[in-house]
Amino acid sequence: MKLYIAGPMSNLPELNFPAFHAEAARLRALGFEIVNPAEIDVGPDPDWLTAMRADIRELVTCDGVALLPGWEQSRGATVEHTLARGLGLRVIQARHIIGLAGEIPVIAQEALVEIVDEIESGASEQIAEAQ
Repeated sequence: MKLYIAGPMSNLPELNFPAFHAEAARLRALGFEIVNPAEIDVGPDPDWLTAMRADIRELVTCDGVALLPGWEQSRGATVEHTLARGLGLRVIQARHIIGLAGEIPVIAQEALVEIVDEIESGASEQIAEAQ
């Protein structure tokens, strides 16, 4: 399975490359093929749009996206998240990925607990709105 790593870069020390490289190494050790935007060469000092164009060209070749912490506060990562969802790709918090079974990512039990909590919270809100 080929995963793209999405997360915050702009205005962070070293563009957050150490976090991208560490997660890429961890996921590769689990057997994933990784597209790491920190490894995409866009030349010296590219502007944001130039970097995003190069990154998106690679993202659309992937089967899914692994999200780094803080992605929600990143303009680029939210664009990547929205695009991946719109394309029907798998989108997973990187920290939840613990293995690979064939072409299916294996996620930690805590991820399932979070999903159930979100579903239950959403159902409670819908019930409250209906009353």
